[in-house]
Amino acid sequence: MSPRYAIYLAPPGDSALWSFGSGVLGYDALTGAELAPPALAGFDDETWHGLTQDPRRYGFHGTLKAPFRLAEDLDEADLFAAVAAFATGYRPFELPPLEVQALGAFVALVPTTPVPALLDLAACAVVELDGLRAPLTAQEVARRRPERLSARQLEHLQRYGYPYVLEDFRFHMTLTDALDEPTCAHAVNALCEAYAASGAHLPVLIEDIAIYRQSEAGERFRILHRAPLGGVAPAQDFPA
Repeated sequence: MSPRYAIYLAPPGDSALWSFGSGVLGYDALTGAELAPPALAGFDDETWHGLTQDPRRYGFHGTLKAPFRLAEDLDEADLFAAVAAFATGYRPFELPPLEVQALGAFVALVPTTPVPALLDLAACAVVELDGLRAPLTAQEVARRRPERLSARQLEHLQRYGYPYVLEDFRFHMTLTDALDEPTCAHAVNALCEAYAASGAHLPVLIEDIAIYRQSEAGERFRILHRAPLGGVAPAQDFPA
C-alpha cells in the first residue's frame, strides 16, 4: 500500500493537552515514543492499553481532512506546498477548553461551545485540499459501511472520500475504541478526573495544521510536517 496522509489539528507538542491526549493513547505521534498508560481509576495498564488500540494507531489529533492516499501524479513536496499555501489563508485561533464526553460508543474530547474558526478551517480543508487525494478504492469504500450512511453522508463519501464532513462534521479528539455501555460510562468518569488534574483543560493557541503520515498499512501515523496558519512561524518538518 502506498503511504497515507491526513491533515489534522495537533496541539503544540509542549502543551498539556498534547501530553494528556498522547498519554491516554500510550503513543506520542510527534516523537514516535511509546508512553506508559495513565493512572485511571478502575483500569489497570493492560486493560486500558486494550481499550485504546484504534486511536493509538492514528495518534492524538482532531481531524480536518481524513486519511487519504496521494493522487498519482503528486509527491510529498506537492503535498507540503499545497498545505502551506492553504494554511496561510487562515489566522491562528484559540481552541477553548474541551470536555470529556461519550460520542456514541467511544470517548473523546469535544468543544463545549462552537468554534467558528475551527469549523471554517475544517470545511475549507475538506474542499480546497481534495485535489491531493487519490480516488477511493472499492475496499476503502466498503470499510466505510456505505449501507449504513445517510444519503448526504454517502454523497460526501463519494465526493470527498469521507462521510462525516461539512454538515456532518463534529470536531473531536478521540481517546478510546468503541466500548460497551458500562465500560464507556466508567471510562468517561475516569478520564474526566484525570483530565481535570492534568491542566489540559486550559485554552490552547492553534498556530498551525499538521500533516500526519502512515508509511505502510498497519503502521502508526506520525507527524511529518506542520504548516503555520497565516505564515506566522517557519514550517516544521519531523523525522520519518
